[in-house]
Amino acid sequence: MEKLEKLTFDVCTLARSIGDFLRSERKGFSQSRVKIKGLNNFVSDVDKNAEQQIVASLRKMLPEAGFIAEEGTATCSNERYRWVVDPLDGTTNFIHGLPPYAVSIALMDGEEVILGVVHEAVANECFYAWKGSKSFLNGHEIHVSEIATVESALVATGFPYYNFEKIQRYMNSLAFFMQRSHGMRRLGSAATDLAYVACGRFEAFYEYSLQPWDVAAGSLIVKQAGGKISDFSGGNAYIFGQELVSTNAKIYEEFLEIVRKHF
Repeated sequence: MEKLEKLTFDVCTLARSIGDFLRSERKGFSQSRVKIKGLNNFVSDVDKNAEQQIVASLRKMLPEAGFIAEEGTATCSNERYRWVVDPLDGTTNFIHGLPPYAVSIALMDGEEVILGVVHEAVANECFYAWKGSKSFLNGHEIHVSEIATVESALVATGFPYYNFEKIQRYMNSLAFFMQRSHGMRRLGSAATDLAYVACGRFEAFYEYSLQPWDVAAGSLIVKQAGGKISDFSGGNAYIFGQELVSTNAKIYEEFLEIVRKHF
């Protein structure tokens, strides 16, 4: 565990340096540097450069590990350990000069996430946890909120930007939470949403069409902060299953039942 703790701190240092790089690149950033990967799905030279830096550093830290990386800088081939990397979660925010945007780095041992770091670059906030630890924000222990009902909860979500198969069910869920909670927020960075559940700023977060690099790190941070994570059915297929519910410990059953009814 001591080795895992040290590795986590090394990843935090790396994530902070990439956050500095992102903020520096944002100054004078131009739309000409943006390319379209798909419908409403963007990438810039900043994403790719940041990922290359991350992969190079992580390879030195754990040479035997493979990679699941959003921009495809490196891949995995049945390695026991896999880094799951999003160099810039919230690219659309970044290219428009809007916070938040984050660096998300997780380490998986088989199918289990054992290390997670989410560094929100604009606020310079580094959230992290490792297997068996508490969760932390810039060195201070964090915990999910104590709110006990959905009615008193602040709920975060992410809008689908290319998969609109469930759009009507999703809109119905939005209408429900708008009327029966403290409100809805859409920040544009799933990694940040999860970190904010972990530190009690949100009571719940749900979204579909998510990718492993969006949620792997944040999911561990939520769990180690006392929160709950599942797919929309209450199962464990939230890393690769493209759907996720995350809440504090007290509203999980109520919140999940509402999501189940709508989806």
